[in-house]
Amino acid sequence: MREHMPPVVVVGAGAAGMMAAISAARRGAQVVLVEPNEKVGRKLYITGKGRCNVTNHCGLEALMAAIPRNGKFLYSALSRFGSQEAMAFFEDLGVKLKVERGNRVFPVSDKAADIIDALFFELRRLGVELRRDRVTGLQVEDHRVVGVTTRQQPQGIPASWVIVATGGASYPRTGSTGDGYQLAQQVGHQVVMPRGSLVPLESPDPCCGQMQGLALRNVVMRVKNKKGKVVYQEMGELLFTHFGLSGPLVLSASAHMNFERDHYTVHIDLKPALDEGKLDTRLVRDLTERANQNMGNALGGLLPQSMIPVVVRRAGISLDTKAHDLRKEQRRSLLETMKNFTVDISGPRPVEEAIVTAGGVKVGEVDPKTMASKKVEGLSFAGEVLNVDAYTGGFNLQIAWATGWVAGEAAAEQQEKKDGAAV
Repeated sequence: MREHMPPVVVVGAGAAGMMAAISAARRGAQVVLVEPNEKVGRKLYITGKGRCNVTNHCGLEALMAAIPRNGKFLYSALSRFGSQEAMAFFEDLGVKLKVERGNRVFPVSDKAADIIDALFFELRRLGVELRRDRVTGLQVEDHRVVGVTTRQQPQGIPASWVIVATGGASYPRTGSTGDGYQLAQQVGHQVVMPRGSLVPLESPDPCCGQMQGLALRNVVMRVKNKKGKVVYQEMGELLFTHFGLSGPLVLSASAHMNFERDHYTVHIDLKPALDEGKLDTRLVRDLTERANQNMGNALGGLLPQSMIPVVVRRAGISLDTKAHDLRKEQRRSLLETMKNFTVDISGPRPVEEAIVTAGGVKVGEVDPKTMASKKVEGLSFAGEVLNVDAYTGGFNLQIAWATGWVAGEAAAEQQEKKDGAAV
């Protein structure tokens, strides 16, 4: 430990910040980790529905394909610390992992707390100093960052290197309040306006509110732009809410949508396991069995109760129509509605509700091999504060691990060089 040198100061004890601190400390650097929250890794507690989707068990090519923006910038970091390295890292810390559908990696325990605890105890083992404080500014001398100011220490904490890993602007209650953007702008970095990437979607369609709370499983969702091109298609689960749509399918789809340039409509196949012929046969059977029931009740074997009135009205059929009175063209309209239930999308929910933020520090101003600033010496960025984001499935956490690892490694090397020069 180079105790006579100013420490490497890491700002933010989320996924990227903790990994950066560990990476630097393992290389002999003295490290101070500054975090305003009472507990480290607050956002990790809510990832993967509390289970923590650690990474995605795939190769570099698949990792790159899951990053819609600025993937090339991450090539070097992911080459050096990919999913195999991330899995080995946690397993070496005693966390047993498992691979599930879509190559998603989780702790065997299904507890995000096990990942956080492993990181915390490794920080403690390495002698990383954890300070409960909020960084308010960067101290710069001769175009070099030499420390940080904090609420408790406005005079500043000297630093041989500073790594900003404050997260994005999503879930501010976890500490991601956009502080890192202000720190970056303070020293001349450009920040791409943050917006939600993995985020629920708003719709003006009143049907969403009418079906609020309804979760649909094993449906196929297609998202089409204003030209009719399919920009996303997948089978899974979605949720109707008072404002529009949410759920895993919707969050994944949102990463493929750019509302500044396009307009989108969601198309839902409510019965993807049945082609039109089989669905028509099923409709005939159900309507025959319930011939004396009205259409508000006759579809109980095919649709959730709260969805029946919406689908029947969409098909242009009165709810009071008896099943035995349904004409062939009405049945056809009903079938088409079930195979292509559309929801117009007006935009994303506020960035504060996003799981991941798109936007952040412009990557062209950051060295992809070290995560170091090209604007000012002594400064690096890691994780979601950068203008990088990926699809769901563990890819965003993998970006945090990789950029944190690389940033910490490079900061420790710089501290060692300064130490050598001082001697």
